[in-house]
Amino acid sequence: MKEVKAKLAEAELNEQKLSNIVDEKITLDEWYEKWMRVYKEPVVRLSTKTTYNSMYRRLISPVFGKTRLVNITKLMITDLVNNMSKKGYQYESLNKVKVLLIDMLNRAMEDQFLIRNPAKGVRLPKNKPQNEIKALSKEDQTDFFECAAGTFYNNMFVVAVNTGLRPGELYALTEEDIDWKNNVIHVNRTLLYQKLEGDECKTFHLGPPKTETSIRTVPINSYCRKALEKQIIQHKIVMAKTCRKNLEFPDFLFTTKLGTPLNAQLYCDAIERIVQEVNLMRDPLDLMETFSGHCFRHTFATRCFEAGIVPKTVQAYLGHASLQMTMDLYTAVMEHKKVNDMQLLEDSIDLPDPAAEINLASNEKVIKFCG
Repeated sequence: MKEVKAKLAEAELNEQKLSNIVDEKITLDEWYEKWMRVYKEPVVRLSTKTTYNSMYRRLISPVFGKTRLVNITKLMITDLVNNMSKKGYQYESLNKVKVLLIDMLNRAMEDQFLIRNPAKGVRLPKNKPQNEIKALSKEDQTDFFECAAGTFYNNMFVVAVNTGLRPGELYALTEEDIDWKNNVIHVNRTLLYQKLEGDECKTFHLGPPKTETSIRTVPINSYCRKALEKQIIQHKIVMAKTCRKNLEFPDFLFTTKLGTPLNAQLYCDAIERIVQEVNLMRDPLDLMETFSGHCFRHTFATRCFEAGIVPKTVQAYLGHASLQMTMDLYTAVMEHKKVNDMQLLEDSIDLPDPAAEINLASNEKVIKFCG
């Protein structure tokens, strides 16, 4: 009997551990409110809080917001993301829901509401797109450039995001390519760092741009002009201080600190250092993803479309061979713009609210919209 009682006590203790130690009745909705108030509101930006609230209340709460924390399982979360995928949600949305739940339930474990996190190990039904067109959001763009200000490569970042030049076109840019009088850059060559046929190893190759239409003239705005002016001064200082002699390309404006040419890896490393600095001050759920130099080109195109610049003009800026190529690349951007444009139209028409019904007793006209 003594041995049985001991085993029973041990089993009851284990059962208690499997339950919510603090409050086994707390629901996911209740925990979300606590989690947001205690752990997020003091440290996240208002826009981030708005994003969390929208995501949770729209995608998670209707499914199992009223479910007790201790009753939520990995199976339930997997079913949630699978159903989202069937409804057309893409990888980014699925992953954000998963990451949000992981963070919420990790905090619940720390506060002894749970002993395990059912969101960990959940597999998403869609893989991360490999060739996804990535452009910086306006918020990410602002944070990136605030952090990059004053750093060695900031002038190049500014020129890139304001012109849409390909990385190789930036690397090959010289002062002679800038027409200060007409405020334009003449793009007529690109720099590649590759091992081509006949090369013993990777080396720099200076040649014409990607296509004939890539030979183009790109206008520069005041931000770009200022960055170029600063870069010319910086380049002269670098070339005066460099210990490297007989440089192969001494006229390139954008180089390393030694005056040597740039390549994709060096460019990505410079970007990554800024992203890491930005993320030091961000919430774990709101981290900026690192990106390649080509992202500035996509960001430039996205800002052009958002500003209402016609696609044919954007095609000329980017040097695409056809308008169809531009439209194919930025379909998602254009679709988003269509929605925004319709909202602008609705605001400008400023008709009475179609859902409003005016009291007949007020002798005012009643307007009903049908269909």
